[in-house]
Amino acid sequence: MKSGFYSTKNRNLNVDLKTAVLQGLAPDKGLFMPHQIKRLPPEFFTGTDKMSFSEIGIEILKAILGDGLDEKVLQDIVNDAFTFDAPLVPLGDSTWVQELFHGPTLAFKDFAARFMARLMGYFVKGSKRELWILVATSGDTGSAVANGFYKVPGIKVVILYPSGRVSGLQELQLTTLGENITTLEVKGTFDDCQRIVKTAFLDGDLTARYMMSSANSINIARLAPQAVYYVYGWSRRPDIKAPMVFSIPSGNFGNLTGGLLARRIGLPVRQFIASTNVNDSVPRYLSSGGFEPRSTIHTISNAMDVGNPSNFERILDLYDGSHEAMRRDIVGYSFTDTETRKAIRELFNNYGYMCEPHGAVGWLGLNKYRKEEGGEGLDGIFHETAHPAKFSEVLEEETGKKAAIPERIGKIFEKKKHAILMSNEYQDFKDYMLGQR
Repeated sequence: MKSGFYSTKNRNLNVDLKTAVLQGLAPDKGLFMPHQIKRLPPEFFTGTDKMSFSEIGIEILKAILGDGLDEKVLQDIVNDAFTFDAPLVPLGDSTWVQELFHGPTLAFKDFAARFMARLMGYFVKGSKRELWILVATSGDTGSAVANGFYKVPGIKVVILYPSGRVSGLQELQLTTLGENITTLEVKGTFDDCQRIVKTAFLDGDLTARYMMSSANSINIARLAPQAVYYVYGWSRRPDIKAPMVFSIPSGNFGNLTGGLLARRIGLPVRQFIASTNVNDSVPRYLSSGGFEPRSTIHTISNAMDVGNPSNFERILDLYDGSHEAMRRDIVGYSFTDTETRKAIRELFNNYGYMCEPHGAVGWLGLNKYRKEEGGEGLDGIFHETAHPAKFSEVLEEETGKKAAIPERIGKIFEKKKHAILMSNEYQDFKDYMLGQR
């Protein structure tokens, strides 16, 4: 079997890890996937309860990324990137919320962004050309990427985000760093931002001038680390032999794809639940077998406001395009803002847990699965992907309480926003890039 990485549009393509990471998007617009995903033995998983997050991470990333990286280099990157926890918090019998927001920007994307930044920094060390990172964000991706790449030598970052469609705290995290981080406020949707980024990678004028890569989950270096916290969360239950399901708040579907990679490696998950807001193209596909992207609808769970999720292409690839096979592993549900607000109130009133909108959607998906699919006796984990403070206004409206802002980021409110307002026309972005040095 081949090592290296292929394109979801061409399985005969074969590039090494460095090429896949630094290109981000394949030349044919496909997404890179590993030719070989190593399956780890059952005894590895039964022993993970005694392993640290970093120890688990090293083994999982070796299984996905292959032998394209010296093991000592991988160990150093993992140990430097994963310096915070992803704990389980019990909510009643056999239900846990896995808090993925304990990193520096209070979002689950800190895990992947920090790993990717360090890996790219290693690959460009000594290069005579600067690497330009282009990233579209619907909220937390941009701040995690900005923080992860901040002041990394040889790398410049350009972040595109939809104007008026991220929370106040998220916007400040995107727009106040400066140095090697530039932020473009796009008059449009996340899908517009994502379209611009994808188009840029295929623009000969830009690729001739700049070495460019992506920091969205279209980049395999952003995707692969997301498999790690599934294994870690699975292993932190009281009885790891008990069957279980994961409910995943889903937008661009990188998070769920990370879980599917963990399952491919051998993680014994009974079912994945793709829980979305009303941007429900994937739940509709799972129900009907037809994939019909729609225009993005703005919701209170803004990081999931994605009408045409990029990583669905990878999910199709994992299942060889088989709707039937995908349905065996994944069920999908969508929820309105009204249902999400009610869930926030119920979690607070019944458990004293302050849950932001994305996590609330994950909880709703888990509950619906248990009612409709006979999953009452299964352990269930849902992901809380951002700190409640990022959605303080919504939470205060529903609970009457303010979410405490961690001291380490409180000073951000004293900083001034710096962003370049731009239309959603690709030519305007291209003109901006051609004017850079």
